[in-house]
Amino acid sequence: MSIDVIFLSCLSPPVGALFLETLMWVIGTLVAMATITELKCALRETLESRGVLGQLKARIRAEVFSALDDQREPRPPLSHENLIINELIREYLEFNKYRYTASVLTAESGQPEVPLDRQFLANELKVTEDPSSKSVPLLYGLVSHCVNSSDKGGKVFLRGIAAINTPGTDA
Repeated sequence: MSIDVIFLSCLSPPVGALFLETLMWVIGTLVAMATITELKCALRETLESRGVLGQLKARIRAEVFSALDDQREPRPPLSHENLIINELIREYLEFNKYRYTASVLTAESGQPEVPLDRQFLANELKVTEDPSSKSVPLLYGLVSHCVNSSDKGGKVFLRGIAAINTPGTDA
């Protein structure tokens, strides 16, 4: 006869049953906790290995931002330059599959939901593309040009902020 049986037989039937029930509940809880912990770890590893954990976190951040965004506060008008800059950034984000970041940019900046036509952007930037450059965002081509250009001693002349019409400035 095991010690457990001897111990339980020494208790009155209602107390022994209650003790046994409590013991089983404690054991079940400990097992369930281990199982839940293991499940959490397995789920986290699976989501990370599939590359969705970061997307889920970004989506949650975007939804929280959207919920907290005060729609009553008017946004500054979107200047022509900001419209182009935001579109270059959006094209880059979507190319790299940062879709939730792009959705936050669109919502926060007031950028139109429908992306601007790439040819329109190229024309506005006075850029001519070859067929191979059309497979990557315009921003890549612009950065590549600046990095690899040898015009004016390798420097690009930038105009001051007064020459650009940006919101919040007195230009």
